[in-house]
Amino acid sequence: MSVTADEITKRPSAVSFWEAFAYWLKLGFISFGGPAGHISIMHQELVEKRRWISEHRFLHALNYTMVLPGPEAQQLATYIGWLMHGAWGGIAAGVLFVLPSLFILIGLTWVYLAYSELPAVAGVLYGIKPAVIAIVVFAAYRIGSRALANNVLRALAVLAFIAIFVFDVPFPYIVLAAAITGYIGSRFAADKFRTGGHHGEAHSSYGPAIIDDDTPVPAHAQFKWSRLIMFACAGLGIWLTVMAMLFINYGWDATLTQMGWFFTKAALVTFGGAYAVLPYVYQGGVEHYAWLSGSQMIDGLALGETTPGPLIMVVSFVGFVGGWTKQLFGPELLPLAGVAGATVATLFTFLPSFLFILMGGPAVEATRHELKFTAPLTGVTAAVVGVIMNLAVFFAYHVLWPEGLDAAFEWFSALIGIAAFVALFKYSVGIVPVIAASAVVGLVYSLML
Repeated sequence: MSVTADEITKRPSAVSFWEAFAYWLKLGFISFGGPAGHISIMHQELVEKRRWISEHRFLHALNYTMVLPGPEAQQLATYIGWLMHGAWGGIAAGVLFVLPSLFILIGLTWVYLAYSELPAVAGVLYGIKPAVIAIVVFAAYRIGSRALANNVLRALAVLAFIAIFVFDVPFPYIVLAAAITGYIGSRFAADKFRTGGHHGEAHSSYGPAIIDDDTPVPAHAQFKWSRLIMFACAGLGIWLTVMAMLFINYGWDATLTQMGWFFTKAALVTFGGAYAVLPYVYQGGVEHYAWLSGSQMIDGLALGETTPGPLIMVVSFVGFVGGWTKQLFGPELLPLAGVAGATVATLFTFLPSFLFILMGGPAVEATRHELKFTAPLTGVTAAVVGVIMNLAVFFAYHVLWPEGLDAAFEWFSALIGIAAFVALFKYSVGIVPVIAASAVVGLVYSLML
């Protein structure tokens, strides 16, 4: 259906809480492709099509979530939901972004543990993995084409890629260096670090948004000490209550209690989103606690990459397998033990993310027009584009050369990936149809072998 010029220049009507609720629920079921894919989906839907939020406000929120520990895509959804409809809007957006994935992963993990290897599932995964590579590359292109407005920011993205790909620099150091570069740049080359340098182009393409560049900060998003203290007390109260219940019922050294403590630390100390959390979770879940084996962790990553929701939902897989393996409630109740482990892991991983947004969001909105605060975030976004490309290379290596560079090249996987990218880039096919088609192709190909 074509869009008329009047529709482009007319500001969309206000969106009710329940209209937004329906969209966040839908997003929870269609958010494939990892963080880069999720951000691409939200930009396409909320900035370009629905025009709920302007590109400048979207990127400003994205910049903030990029410097937080935890899952940036889920935090971005929470931020936008909060900006539109207050605390309950943010909670709804964040919970619905995660909940469908939790239920799906619980079901898939139960099948995985109960029925071992399924050839049909292997064939589906074979087709989906190269499609995920294409989604990540396409997302890097979409974000980069908007965020890298000049050669300085492009150079920053390239340097970030080299730092992480060639020198294996930890992501937190890249974030810190990019933020410092942005701050220094704001003092000596301010024009290079202003966000939204192409707003005129954005407006001519997308039209005015409900939350536009010049839309005043709503009352619920204005900074108040009383509100900050209230959210801090509520979040700490939830954490203490659940931890106390686990401690009283099972003891400190029990599996569920240790899961609560471990995943709290994972949520607070791992910067860079899901990809930064994974090594920490592997080290703890496999090597320290022995909740699962290394091969099971790899299988969990495959499930996490190919189900909707944030990739960090692999913690649910770890929790489920850990509860099952440790037989928390005896050998007769293994599925219940798995559900308990997955629920505890998910709760303690995501609770801090809500607090970061509800407590820090008002300060971010208040500093939106101050270059000394926005320039470091602009630098971080530029660096993240380079990091996303590194992830694409990492995925491509493991999918196209699964047994190493000395082994055979997976030419059919490469063809699926190329076809998926062409469908996304040239023909603007949706991400869900691309994944579904790739899954079918992979299944048929595996059955023909």
